[in-house]
Formats: sequence, structure tokens, C-alpha cells
Amino acid sequence: MSATTKPKRPPNPLMRNRNFLWLLGGGVISMLGDQFSLLAMPWLVLAVTNDTLAMGLVLGLISLPRAVFLLVGGALVDRYPARSVLLLTKYVNAVLLGGLGAGVLTGTLTIPVLCVVAFGIGLASAFSIPAGTTILPRVVPGDQLQAANGMMMGLRQATLLLGPLMAGGLIAMVGGSGKAAAGAQAPGAPSDLAGLGAAFLVDCATFVISALTLYQVRMLTLPGDGPARKGESLGAVFRSIGDGIRHFWRDPELRALCLYFSATTFFIGGPLQAVLPVFARDRLADGADGFGLMMGLHGVGTLVGMTVSGARPNFRLRTLGATILLIDSLVALVFMPMGLAQHTWQAALLMAIAGSLAGFIQIGVFTWIQRRIPPAMLGRGMSLFMFIVMSLAPLSSALCGWLMRYVPPQVMFLGSGLALWGIVALGLTSKSLRAIAMPARTPPAAAPAETPIENPAAV
Repeated sequence: MSATTKPKRPPNPLMRNRNFLWLLGGGVISMLGDQFSLLAMPWLVLAVTNDTLAMGLVLGLISLPRAVFLLVGGALVDRYPARSVLLLTKYVNAVLLGGLGAGVLTGTLTIPVLCVVAFGIGLASAFSIPAGTTILPRVVPGDQLQAANGMMMGLRQATLLLGPLMAGGLIAMVGGSGKAAAGAQAPGAPSDLAGLGAAFLVDCATFVISALTLYQVRMLTLPGDGPARKGESLGAVFRSIGDGIRHFWRDPELRALCLYFSATTFFIGGPLQAVLPVFARDRLADGADGFGLMMGLHGVGTLVGMTVSGARPNFRLRTLGATILLIDSLVALVFMPMGLAQHTWQAALLMAIAGSLAGFIQIGVFTWIQRRIPPAMLGRGMSLFMFIVMSLAPLSSALCGWLMRYVPPQVMFLGSGLALWGIVALGLTSKSLRAIAMPARTPPAAAPAETPIENPAAV
């Protein structure tokens, strides 16, 4: 009697897609490198100036051009190959970070130069963000897009957890924690900042490596893709941004989703950024360590949710819109009792649950937007969606900071949860929001193996 053999599980098609593997490998390397600069930049400013205002100015110089030029970046991505734009931003970042690291190590860096570098990094990100979010639909077929997004965004979340640990270890190993005396701009003691300089050089190297991997990626041709429109006036670019906004507004489901996420970002993004650290300081005994634990478990929960969503793309209610409303009603239920937590582990557990719910739904929403927007408008569409998140969350944080002069964090958490329930209730009245669903069929997208890679120098 022959033993029955268990049928083999079919291989994951993404793991056989060389284009995706090249993109994934380079993306993970670059995302890890980003964490080195994110950790080193504020420490560098504080070490050189001992001035929190200067630190805020430098960080603001990164955020401001990104917010101002993000929509312009999306319009240009719709006019030029996304891969070419992304390559160009990698070159720019490599040069900026290489120069910054060299300046730190040689003791020649000055604050004005650091401000210029910070502005350049922020400006480059205004173009790399829309290019990076539009390239994946041109690398994998549509029916694999949610799984690919789940893998990419899940690994990004993993880099958010591992990257700072690796960066901190490097800085400590090289020797120099960034504890230079105030105003001691490196000529007197550049070795005190050696670890920070090394961190910037590591990020520079990751941009170079990710550019080399991106060279290996061949792009699929999507229905509706047209030739690059070069030589157009600046006015035409701004008119195309208006066309993208009008397209969003005229599509009932896109409009409903954008309005819904604008409201949820405003009422939940602010408390997470502004209220949570104050709550950890004033209510929980562990202070900064407790806050770190809470955010760490939130990140772990987000990673788990993204992993489940990528592995089980059909694990949802009848429509994606109904799933969004259900998930957010659960998030509100988790958020409201946050202020009642007496111990760090209680708040951290709630944050882990909220993170897993948010991570699960993010993948589906991101994939739906990528498949809903016409390929010719994908850059503008993704940049508009990212602009909503990046602009409203800081405004909400500022408002929460002002409100906390008069309202304790416990009431802020309760109010945010109730507001989210109110938003969900309004969402239930929107037929367009409830009807959001993944397309049943995937438009054909193909590129013959012999198709030449577009010329990155064409930008």
C-alpha cells in the first residue's frame, strides 16, 4: 500500500518574478538606509548646536519642500518614466548624503550647509514618493499587486523596527554618540561625530546599491500608458495637477475615500503623534521607555496586519469599503479606553491591536487606489493621496498640542475614538464608500523580455 503524498503547495509567483525581486531587494536596502539618516540627522543638529529650535528648523526644511512639491512630483511622474525619476532621486540623495557624511567626518560641515542638504533631501523625496508608489503596478501583474504591496509595505515596517537598532549600533561601534559640545562644530573634535558621519555614508551607499538593482528592473506596459510628454511648460504641469484633482473629485468612490481618509487622518493621526507621548510621560511610570515600547508594539502589530493582508488578499467582507468601516469602528473601540491604562503593558497591548487593524486595511486601500486610477494619472493620484496624509497629520498634531493645554490626554483619546465612530457612521450613509471593491478582472499588462529598458538619462 503506497503512502499518500501531500500535494505540494504551488510556488509564490512573486518569488519567481525577477523584476519584483530586484525591486524588492533594492527597496529593502534603501529603506534600511533611510533609518540611519532619520536617526542621525536630529542628533547631529543637537550635537553641533545644542539648540532644539535649530533641530526643528532642519527637520522642517526636510518636510516643507516635500509637502509643497509632492503634487508637482506626481505630475512629472505621469510625464516621464517612473523608473527614471526614481533613479534620478537616488543619485541626488547619494550625492547629498555622501557630502554630508564627508563634511561631518572632516569637520568642515556648517549649519547653513546642513540646511541646504536638508532642503535637497526633502525636495528629492517629493519626487521619489510618487515615483516609488507608481512603479509597482508596472512591475507585477494586477492580480499579484495586493500580495506585492503587502510584502513591500510589511518589509518597510520591519525596517522601521530594525533600522534604528542597526543605526544605533553602528554609531556606538564607530565611536561617537554625537555628544559634542554645544557649538563645537567638528573642527575641534570631529571624532565625537564619527558615528553620525558613518551613518550618513551608510545611507549614501544604500542609495547607490538600490540604484544598481533598479537598473535591472524591466517595466510592464499598462493599458493607457502613453509616450513621455517632454518639453511642456510649467503651466501645463500645474494644469495637469488640476486635471488629477478633478478626476478624483468626479470619481464618486475615489472622492468618498479621500474625504473619509482626510477625516480619519485628522482625528487619529494627531493624537498618535502629539497626545501619546504626553500621556506616556504624565500617566505611565516608565516615561520615554514606555513610549518606546508602545510605539514598538504598534509597529509589530502593523507588520502582522500587513503580512496577513498580503497573504490573504480576499480575507475581507463583501466589499473593501465595508471592511474599512468595520476595521475603523474596531480601531475606535480600541482607542477610547487608552486613557484608562494604568500600566505601560496595557497601553502597549492596545497599540499593538490598533496597529494590526490599521496595517491590515492599509494594504487593501493602497492596492485599490493603484488599480482604480488610470495609468496615465497614477503619479498624480498617488501623490494626492499621500499629500492628504502628510499635510493633515501635522495640522492635527498642532491642534492637539494646543488643546492639551486645557484638556487631559484621557479625554483626548476618548474624543478621538468617538469622532472616529462618528466618521464611520457618516461613511455608512455613503453608497460610494460602501461600494468600493477590488476589480474582478485584471487588465492585461505585458512587456516582452526583449523590450529595452527605458533610458534613465531621458529625464
